[in-house]
Amino acid sequence: MKRTYILILTIAVALYCAPAFAQHGHGMGTPGGVGMNGMGASTHANPNANGANGNGKSGNLSGAGASASHGKTMEQLLTQNTTLADKISTLTAEPAQQACSGFKNLGQCVAAAHVSKNLKISFDCLKSDMTGSAPSDTSSCPAGTGSKSNSLGKSIQALSPNSDGKSEAKKGQQQADQDLKNSTTNL
Repeated sequence: MKRTYILILTIAVALYCAPAFAQHGHGMGTPGGVGMNGMGASTHANPNANGANGNGKSGNLSGAGASASHGKTMEQLLTQNTTLADKISTLTAEPAQQACSGFKNLGQCVAAAHVSKNLKISFDCLKSDMTGSAPSDTSSCPAGTGSKSNSLGKSIQALSPNSDGKSEAKKGQQQADQDLKNSTTNL
């Protein structure tokens, strides 16, 4: 009698859980929703992306998502989208293609440009700290800048310790989201 009860209970649990197991994808898709061009698969930016909350948790700040970019490189997107390129150039005081080189996606670049302008942090230092590349002018950046790639929030904490990294990163990302939204509606 116990064996029958256990067998029926096991079958009931298996049937009950089957739909939950069926919902999980089993294919070999790209990790983290990242498209072939290295940009996020979503057209919506995540305000807590790239550890912007300062706690190192990572998200997916897509900026101009894969569905909006159709496999184009960041340079192609900036060449096509002169409104956004002009905005980046204004914020960073350098050509947009040069400013955004090394960033994972366009949204990350635009958010960094806004944070740099908002907090009066050197864009070169912020970019170096986020991308893990050496700054072009090492004398103006704190020691250790560019030694590894950090999230926007952690870079803010390192370069402007008196600022609230979490809220400043969120503010910069909201500004970037708005710029990206405005510039894509004009295309």
